[in-house]
Amino acid sequence: RKLHSPQKLPRSAYPPRPFGHYATVLKDGDRYRLYYRGDKVPGMHWRQGWGAYHENEVTLYAESKDGFSWSEPDLGLFQIETMPKGNVVLEVTDETFLVTHNFTPFIDTRPGVPAEEKYKALGGGRYPDENWSNWKTPDERDKLREKYGPGGLKAFASPDGLHWTLLQEEPVLSEEVGNFDSQNVAFWSGAEEKYVCYFRILHHGLRSIRRTTSDDFLNWSEPVEMEANQPGEHLYTSGTQPYFRAPHLYIALATRFQANRGSITDVVFMSTRPGSDRYDRVFKEAFIRPGLGPGGWGNRSNYVTWNVVPTGKDQMSLYLYGGDHYVMRTDGFISVNAGFEEGEFVTRPLVFSGKELEINYSTSAAGMIRVEIQDAGTGEPIPGFALEDCRKIWGDEIARVVKWGAEGMEGTSDVSSNAGRAVRLRFVMNEADVFSLKFND
Repeated sequence: RKLHSPQKLPRSAYPPRPFGHYATVLKDGDRYRLYYRGDKVPGMHWRQGWGAYHENEVTLYAESKDGFSWSEPDLGLFQIETMPKGNVVLEVTDETFLVTHNFTPFIDTRPGVPAEEKYKALGGGRYPDENWSNWKTPDERDKLREKYGPGGLKAFASPDGLHWTLLQEEPVLSEEVGNFDSQNVAFWSGAEEKYVCYFRILHHGLRSIRRTTSDDFLNWSEPVEMEANQPGEHLYTSGTQPYFRAPHLYIALATRFQANRGSITDVVFMSTRPGSDRYDRVFKEAFIRPGLGPGGWGNRSNYVTWNVVPTGKDQMSLYLYGGDHYVMRTDGFISVNAGFEEGEFVTRPLVFSGKELEINYSTSAAGMIRVEIQDAGTGEPIPGFALEDCRKIWGDEIARVVKWGAEGMEGTSDVSSNAGRAVRLRFVMNEADVFSLKFND
């Protein structure tokens, strides 16, 4: 297996993009929506006052038709003197204190969801402990809690992604179960038929991840620890999301935090299955490095905007804090890779429905791929679908339908005679990558 890193586009390839911490991008029909944190007074630091720092935060909005050129519309929702563009969707109030630190929306795809709740979001945080050394006065914490109420994650809904309503006054996840000083993400999982949330916890002194589920977005299950961290490793954000081409698989573009190196960060690739309490860490190394130049090597400089989105028929985009834009081929995170020498792999037993086997692949000019369908029990090739029957495949395509049959003859791509039974797929290839496969009707 091979991990493929995305390509960073030169800044000259696209107009400047607005950015802020804990950003979210949503592909919503023919429009892209971007939500990100902003400061009414730029440059304020929590050391100047923890409460004042969070009172300074707002949630900003931008949109795009292509994912490359962004506008910041004047929404007219909040009048803030230091933000004349008017693209504020959430301001700090008694209801939204700490929420604007990490407000993270999603499009609710649950069947039957009311139109007025098409968009949902979580946001919030946790008050530092009473004995925290950075409180400005002994009673600062008590005064903030008296004014704004307890910490935790609060739930919001919207009919249009712009006008947001608090669903209930109390947090839906209390500050007793998490730290939340991160981007806490939630979505409707069709695979689990539940809302799923991944959030920040401090576990054995390490920034780590918990998971919880809900049927109604208000009442959440007892959180479970996710097995994610390598020894001594801090994961600042999880970036967990259903992959848009295969939502029964969750990918995670997590920020890896180096506390003893000036708080520098990079991004790692993880994956997990619906209902699982562990992440797959086959690739423990960085997926996105800080890169050339000083810009990527500052304190907390590398965060991926939540959600990978398609920006072309064969391309998807990732956005980083600071305005950088990365692209990669569709499904192109990981491949099964063969070099100059011919190699092969066999899948686990699988039962499929459909008529065609489609692969996303790439070869060199001298490379080649062939596929055999085997009986899962015996390991023997199924007649008509043996390796020698497979048409040789070379090229570079997101979607190629595999065919079997003698060269010069019409051949067949119809594999429906094998549907509903346990089979294995055997790939034999050289100088090639296979990124994904699926069966089409």
